[in-house]
Amino acid sequence: MNEDAAEIARACADAMWAEDEASRALGMKLLRVAPGEAEISMPVTADKVNGQKICHGGFIFLLADSTFAFACNTYNERVVAHHCAVSFLRPAQLDDLLTACAREVHRGGRSGIYDVTVTREDGAMIAAFRGHSRVIDGKWLAETA
Repeated sequence: MNEDAAEIARACADAMWAEDEASRALGMKLLRVAPGEAEISMPVTADKVNGQKICHGGFIFLLADSTFAFACNTYNERVVAHHCAVSFLRPAQLDDLLTACAREVHRGGRSGIYDVTVTREDGAMIAAFRGHSRVIDGKWLAETA
């Protein structure tokens, strides 16, 4: 991996994380970022458990979506979700620590496709997520001469 690309990815993630109150408020932690990749963890706390006594799917989606966002915003372009889909594979329980890993599948023009897997600590896959991205106007970092 190009060191400059890794530095840009990290700087973009730092700028984005500073503005991402939603992810921070849910106890997420940005574990790793690289060009086209990101890894974020989130604990399943009592306020994330639904009436079935399992983690609400919306929180699992949010974890995957946040990780997708950090992966596709690693090139100093502002990027948003265009379409996302999730498949829930097994439940997450109270006190589980979930980790989402996103990787770029394709990036070209203004569009991208990213796959995200959400696992718990024992390695069991909880959800599979695919996100389609779209570049919008703006940059995360000031351009340097």
